[in-house]
Amino acid sequence: MQIELEIVYRDEWLIAVNKPSGMLVHRSWLDKGETRFVMQTLRDQIGQHVFPLHRLDRPTSGVLLFALSSEMAAEMMPKFAGRDIHKTYHAIVRGWIQEGATLDYPLKEELDKVADKFATAEPEAKEAKEAITEYRPLAHAELPIAMGRYQSCRYTLVEMKPHTGRKHQLRRHMHHLSHHIVGDVNHGDGRHNRLFRQEFECHQLLLHASRTEFTHPVTQEQVVIEANVDSVWRRVLDGLGLHDHL
Repeated sequence: MQIELEIVYRDEWLIAVNKPSGMLVHRSWLDKGETRFVMQTLRDQIGQHVFPLHRLDRPTSGVLLFALSSEMAAEMMPKFAGRDIHKTYHAIVRGWIQEGATLDYPLKEELDKVADKFATAEPEAKEAKEAITEYRPLAHAELPIAMGRYQSCRYTLVEMKPHTGRKHQLRRHMHHLSHHIVGDVNHGDGRHNRLFRQEFECHQLLLHASRTEFTHPVTQEQVVIEANVDSVWRRVLDGLGLHDHL
């Protein structure tokens, strides 16, 4: 069955969709069995070629922006490489974050075992690169379920604004703070992931690209693109009593 993507912004130069969790941005030799990709689906949906300007990890949902011409792509790409595009993410993490802060914690390049098997240097041999994430707690929740030495499980709905764009930056930064993002199978906590599968039928990463802001290269107007969370997110928010906070 062909999926129809939710278009959250469109003009004659740019288009943005609300990318579903679990969907690849474009074809990859790593996932030969996959048949659904955002880029091809959107192209077929609107009847014209689209040019991806950035990427979202497969498990991450939210605002994904494309150019509608190669010329616009060439103009927009440097903005993503620099710091002219402002992104806001939301996540549910384990533990209670009491106050906001800016984490300046450099990250070494993280290689995929398969995709990067031909890389010329091991990640340990490379210098860590600047990685900065601004974050703040929006609301707290607690489940009366014992885990480990704790009698209950605590969670925080957190807003994050990356100032740099390192691979898996938000997931790795939250791991560094011991506030793992729920549903993260690579950098998260398996016990909490299992709990959310059992309690909320949540089988996805709870990381969502909620908002993207930039100055339009043609009109020079400020563009704000927002994307709502999906039904799984809403079910989790309801279960945690956090539905009024996002």
